[in-house]
Amino acid sequence: MTEAGPVPMSVPVPTVSPEDDLASRFAAGDEAVMEAVYRRWAPLVLSLARQSLGDGAEAEDVTQTVFLAAWRGRHGYRPGRGPLPAWLVGITRRKIADALSARTRRTDTAAAAAREPDRTPEPSYAQDDVLDRVDVTRELRRLPEAQRRVLCLTFYGDLTQTQIAHVTGWPLGTVKSHARRGLLRLGRSLVGETSE
Repeated sequence: MTEAGPVPMSVPVPTVSPEDDLASRFAAGDEAVMEAVYRRWAPLVLSLARQSLGDGAEAEDVTQTVFLAAWRGRHGYRPGRGPLPAWLVGITRRKIADALSARTRRTDTAAAAAREPDRTPEPSYAQDDVLDRVDVTRELRRLPEAQRRVLCLTFYGDLTQTQIAHVTGWPLGTVKSHARRGLLRLGRSLVGETSE
């Protein structure tokens, strides 16, 4: 009969809880775990937000904001310092405070607007000026090239008729004729008369 050797002892293998596994993978930036983290702790965040805000839609917005902020700031989470849910609750409290501040600002703005006397807006002369410039530009394009050139050099180039004659090489009388005919045609077309 042979003697059996010592009975091997089993070494306990440390077990990691599923929540600790999620937390460490989240901290490591494992994108695949984000959905699982959201499914696991979104109800907690939503419940806290709903209790504090009293508005389901606003609480859902805060919940989304919390998980977005958590993912972006995941490098600040250290599993050794505390559980992931506690870290998420801290973010939730800050986002709830932000939402309440925004709500207060909206209420204050609405109250201030209600105190303002009702004012009828003044007609916008700037809009009329823009429309007038569009009309003039459109009608300038319809003029013959020589008339358009003289008028553009006069009004946009701020040149005298003598300077225009020098720039174009045309006689001064020709420049004056183009300017006069162009202005007459432009004036008639802007007031709705038929052009010559």
